[in-house]
Amino acid sequence: MSTSAIVIAGAGECGTRAAFALREHGYQGAVILIGEEPHFPYERPPLSKSPGAGPKTVADREKFQAAGIEFLSGVCVRTIDRAAREIGLGDGRTIPYHKLLLATGAAPKLFPGMEGARTFRALGDAQAVHGQLAPGRHLVVVGGGFIGLELAAAARIAGADVTVVEAADRLMPRIVPAEIAAIAEAEHRDKGVSLFLGTGVVSATERQVTLSDGRMVEGDLVVAGVGVAPNTALAEAAGLAVDNGIVVDGCFATSDPDIFAAGDCCSFPYRGRNVRLESWRAARDQADHAAAAILGAEELYAAVPWFWSDQYGLTLQVAGLPAPVARTTRRACGNGAFILFEQDADGVLVAASGIGTGNAVAKDIRLAEMLIGKGVPVEADALADPAVNLKKLLRGQE
Repeated sequence: MSTSAIVIAGAGECGTRAAFALREHGYQGAVILIGEEPHFPYERPPLSKSPGAGPKTVADREKFQAAGIEFLSGVCVRTIDRAAREIGLGDGRTIPYHKLLLATGAAPKLFPGMEGARTFRALGDAQAVHGQLAPGRHLVVVGGGFIGLELAAAARIAGADVTVVEAADRLMPRIVPAEIAAIAEAEHRDKGVSLFLGTGVVSATERQVTLSDGRMVEGDLVVAGVGVAPNTALAEAAGLAVDNGIVVDGCFATSDPDIFAAGDCCSFPYRGRNVRLESWRAARDQADHAAAAILGAEELYAAVPWFWSDQYGLTLQVAGLPAPVARTTRRACGNGAFILFEQDADGVLVAASGIGTGNAVAKDIRLAEMLIGKGVPVEADALADPAVNLKKLLRGQE
């Protein structure tokens, strides 16, 4: 193996995308991508959004061969020797690196008492859960966030009974405004999902949940969807700075200039604070940016966060991040779809959240994302008026 290799630890969406981005940026040296799972890299969103479709690979053997990327599967990176610039693998091999990208992702959280519940993150988890999505089966989901609710919707569509338990008093408390969460809640109730809101979980086994009020919920399978934690153990052991993720600068360089980190595992600067995202789009955007930075680009990362969720026929999209806001403005998009714009005290748009059927909010959310990227004040009345094309507001900022 070449001593000039760029090594990528983690073969999820981010790590794999970064490997190919290096080639697209013209890098001709050795690229080695290392993944713990035995499969070729696959996309995670279809696991919860389209469970009947089977895994969708990010890249297969032919693509790796065509790009000249060495892919090592089924083996973990156990150590980083920064002085020697080499990593140690779980099978005992060592690999020298010129630059190292950590794309180690995140792992499902399990709070104390919930260790018996099944998690939902990797392909193996999904295959086990998908087998329960059938008439006559009862799925219990702990956690009313995007993943839990997408899984609940898929289960109901497949004919299974579903119960969702959420500790907060509403669904999706971390990512969407209450008004949008209420629409999703009504849809889930209408489709027959039993919801326990504002109810904590004392313990969970594979088939039973004990709630904080003493009630018990039984099912054929209990799935925990209460969030993820970044995989930082490798970075911590190597002495890299870690704070809710591997701390990186605007070019995704860690506290060691020869080691970069991107995707779910990293904490990066965004508008005066450090944030960590768990998002398919962010994983791809950051992979592209980190690959360019590894090769010497100095432009700072400034992409606006974007998330989406599909539940039954509803699509939710969010651009930006929730922050203390001075004003929320509603814009109707027809057929019950709407967008909520959130502005700070200076009138700067900081986030936009929309819900509707199909692509009802997609175009305006995309334009809102661009307005957020501008970081300049916007007239709230114009945001509220469906007759005002958001493109005009964008042109007014140019």
